[in-house]
Amino acid sequence: MSDVRKQQENDFITVKKDRRFAYHIYPELSFDALPERLEELDIKDRRMVIVSDSNVAPLYLDELKEKLTPACRQLSSYVIPAGEEHKNLDEIRKLYIHLIEQGLDRNDLLVALGGGVIGDMTGFAAATYLRGIRFIQVPTTLLSQVDSSIGGKTGVDFDQYKNMVGAFHQPSLVYINIGTLKTLDDRQFASGMGEVLKHGLIRDASYYEWCLDHMGEIGERDPEVLREMVIGSVHIKRRVVERDPQEKGERAVLNFGHTAGHAIEKLKKFELAHGECVALGSVVAAYISRKRELIDEDTFYEIRDMFVGFGLPISFDSLEPEDILAAAKHDKKMDKGNIRFILLKKLGSAYIDETVSDQEITEALRFIKAD
Repeated sequence: MSDVRKQQENDFITVKKDRRFAYHIYPELSFDALPERLEELDIKDRRMVIVSDSNVAPLYLDELKEKLTPACRQLSSYVIPAGEEHKNLDEIRKLYIHLIEQGLDRNDLLVALGGGVIGDMTGFAAATYLRGIRFIQVPTTLLSQVDSSIGGKTGVDFDQYKNMVGAFHQPSLVYINIGTLKTLDDRQFASGMGEVLKHGLIRDASYYEWCLDHMGEIGERDPEVLREMVIGSVHIKRRVVERDPQEKGERAVLNFGHTAGHAIEKLKKFELAHGECVALGSVVAAYISRKRELIDEDTFYEIRDMFVGFGLPISFDSLEPEDILAAAKHDKKMDKGNIRFILLKKLGSAYIDETVSDQEITEALRFIKAD
């Protein structure tokens, strides 16, 4: 956790693109410092639109308006119905109309207040409105704080195909209020832990072990422990996206657990949370890694069982492995007709493999299918 100690001295995390400064990430315990943090963006004479959803807006929109109104020239808000089913181009069209009616120009900016769906939609709107305007991320879920708010991947679903339409568009700032995690229900908090644990598995075994050692405090949502956990996870993702901002190589390792996970998520019609599907997909990937003798049996079962401790599933029902495989082959992660699977060499070290067979995938899926 050396990155964490270094971060605590600076109170912010710097993200670079092509070795040059891109934006700061501020992990805080409240919204109080947000106006001060925004001063670096020179927004005093700019218009701002806060984009949120119908779940988050009642909790935090008024507070954010109070903080941001003195910081800019004009502030408005736009609320999207909550839920993955609204992450589509129809809703983006409605948002465009609001931005046009508010008179936003290329120097104005959007504020994404919410979880990953809102962050992806706001970022996509910012990337495409007037060929690109600035936006900032204010993630309110654990999943979005440690994953989707970082790295500039934006997008919407298209006819049930997840994130099929999108763009790379870096935020101008990410402001993480750890305090918002107290209002998450247990299932959404656990969903975020799916990505947290994934980060440790693919790139930092010591961070993974730290999470296991602090399972109790994490479950109790101790603010300082959560802040340390979020910082550690953010650093892992930062290092990966800095080396591969356009997902042309190493960044694909962040898709560990997503190949089978996205397919299950789609076939379940998003009844399972994203992190729950990532956990299931991670067990599938770990199983294949064990069968290939990349990790031993004890390591596999530790990986599988630790998800249970954080409230995540390790088996599924009502789906057939063959249907999951077919859905995975329609995912955007395909390359020249091959499924790009992320496997583990060992704890804390993942790699991209294009040789995983249909038989290996279906065997792993059968292993985790509930009787």
